[in-house]
Amino acid sequence: MGGGVVKSERDDTPVLITEAARSYEEEFAARKRKYVTMMLLRFPCLVLAAMFHDTWWLALGFVLLSIPLPWAAVLIANDRPPRKAEQVNRYQRTPNAIEGPGHSVIEG
Repeated sequence: MGGGVVKSERDDTPVLITEAARSYEEEFAARKRKYVTMMLLRFPCLVLAAMFHDTWWLALGFVLLSIPLPWAAVLIANDRPPRKAEQVNRYQRTPNAIEGPGHSVIEG
């Protein structure tokens, strides 16, 4: 049991957020919009099937098109992008034009 110094894994350097993933709320809202859009596409298919009831093959085509839409909508709405296991992009301070490379501090 040594009394050595334990180095912390924590890095307090600010994280750049320009490449940050979307928040859970934004991602969930986008998936909900996709789900609602796909479910709303089912209604026109059923209406068109009723309108073309005299042409049985066309009406059947619209009904068959509307059958997999709920299944596909649920699959797409529940599909979350995989978590990225990449390195965190940390802010690297570079001297700007005002300070210049030989910036000295004048003490009073």
